[in-house]
Amino acid sequence: MKVALYARVSRADKDQNPENQLLKLREYASRHQWDIYAEFHDCISGAATVKPDLERMLKEGRARHYDAILIVRLDRLARSTKQLLTMLEDLDRFGVALICTDQEIDTKSPAGKLLFTVLGAVAELELDLIRERTKDGLARAKAQGKRLGRPPHPERIEEIAALRAQGMSLRQIGAQLGMSHQAVKQRLRRMRVQNRVGKTE
Repeated sequence: MKVALYARVSRADKDQNPENQLLKLREYASRHQWDIYAEFHDCISGAATVKPDLERMLKEGRARHYDAILIVRLDRLARSTKQLLTMLEDLDRFGVALICTDQEIDTKSPAGKLLFTVLGAVAELELDLIRERTKDGLARAKAQGKRLGRPPHPERIEEIAALRAQGMSLRQIGAQLGMSHQAVKQRLRRMRVQNRVGKTE
């Protein structure tokens, strides 16, 4: 089996080194006699919307260059249950497994398939809680006479455009940036309109 190794450490913690994770992953792959396709690592916060090496690795996974991704823990890969579930579903569609050395997770095993069900339920619960908090917050703001909504963030639109240029779908971009695919679609449409207006001026 051919595996891709991925490590991530936070830029804020200068004592961390991705090599510590990669050493463990190399040993694990060697013990199972797996071929290492490539090593990827990011020195960036888990809250960051764009992780360059992670994006490159996932793109090569969609092209079926390897059979599985090897990481030490799930939190190295995604910052939310919804984001993780979307990523796992995407990889599964292309026949790529996810294996965690420290948490004994293999998405191709029966226990790993159960993980999909559990993550789906948790993601749905998280979404319901977010909706409730949003509704409560909007109702409170409206009662206080505050104007609802906010102008689109220009940096966020640039991120969406960059990810779209990499060939990601609207749903994949939404999962990566913590947005709905409809919100991504609206921002792309707004950007096209602005570009057309700019050309006619």
